[in-house]
Amino acid sequence: MGAKRLSLRTMKKAIKQLVDSGKMLPLMEAFYTIQGEGYHKGTAAYFIRIGGCDVGCHWCDVKESWNAELHPPTDTLQIVNNAKKYSDTVVVTGGEPLTWDMTPLTDSLKAEGMQIHIETSGAYTLTGSWDWICLSPKKLKPPTQEIYEKANELKIIVYNASDFRFAEEQAAKVNPNCILYLQPEWSKREKVIPEIVDYVMKNPKWKVSLQTHKYLNIP
Repeated sequence: MGAKRLSLRTMKKAIKQLVDSGKMLPLMEAFYTIQGEGYHKGTAAYFIRIGGCDVGCHWCDVKESWNAELHPPTDTLQIVNNAKKYSDTVVVTGGEPLTWDMTPLTDSLKAEGMQIHIETSGAYTLTGSWDWICLSPKKLKPPTQEIYEKANELKIIVYNASDFRFAEEQAAKVNPNCILYLQPEWSKREKVIPEIVDYVMKNPKWKVSLQTHKYLNIP
């Protein structure tokens, strides 16, 4: 029995080392669908949702992604082999994918000739090689300076009026080519959409983003 416990402990340690190096990742789910938000809305893409997030947004609609231990460590090459069956555009999301080293995943996806996008709060070191970075910063854990400089789009979730001020603070930090989006938090959409529309009309550097996949009733 003691040898069995030791073997199990050794196996858990080995798996943890693989996860820490990015060779395995806590995969919550992966699915082929239509990108519903931001610049690439309407585009078919394969989504890879990685478990693990300690940013803790109270309005997060995938809170089940927060605890990485609930999601099985999955071989990165297996994730890539499944992705290439469906699409040459891959979106890595979470949770917070940058909790983990994304280099092995993106290197393997790149080797298959795929376009790789990430949706991230930017709170952790940017790892991996990306064709598109959607930065969606959160107040609880600000982004790193590096990701401000590299973000292709800035997506601010609007839950209440204070988020417009936060949006402007974040817009002042991103690179000049970054596209700026304001997106209503889904549960508050009826209240905040008119406010967003009014704000964008007065401040046309911003664009409106909607979660069109929810209107279309697709994942």
